[in-house]
Amino acid sequence: MEDTDELGAPALRAARAELSRSLDLQADRVRSLPLTRLERVRPGEDASPADAVRAGAQALADLAADAEGEPRRALPRLATHGLGDQLAVVGHDLAAAGDGAALAVAHEVLARVRRAL
Repeated sequence: MEDTDELGAPALRAARAELSRSLDLQADRVRSLPLTRLERVRPGEDASPADAVRAGAQALADLAADAEGEPRRALPRLATHGLGDQLAVVGHDLAAAGDGAALAVAHEVLARVRRAL
């Protein structure tokens, strides 16, 4: 049975593929940054880039839970070196289950993470 929603099946598949590509790029970027850079709070900022990645991963996990009809759960607080993987896992869960609106929000979440890095 084909996936259908407001985008239609082919457009939804394309949106999922695009989100997966964006997730992979962003997760690879997080994995490649020095831990000291991820953990450092820059002058004039309230949070570190690692905090922004954690918040982004939680937002993606919440969207995935909503898409799957599951209750939202707090993600475990991983060490900084695991954040790229956490972002990828929850994002790919969303890419597999989310509708067009959820995928659009996911791109906004990834843009916030990207700006924080």
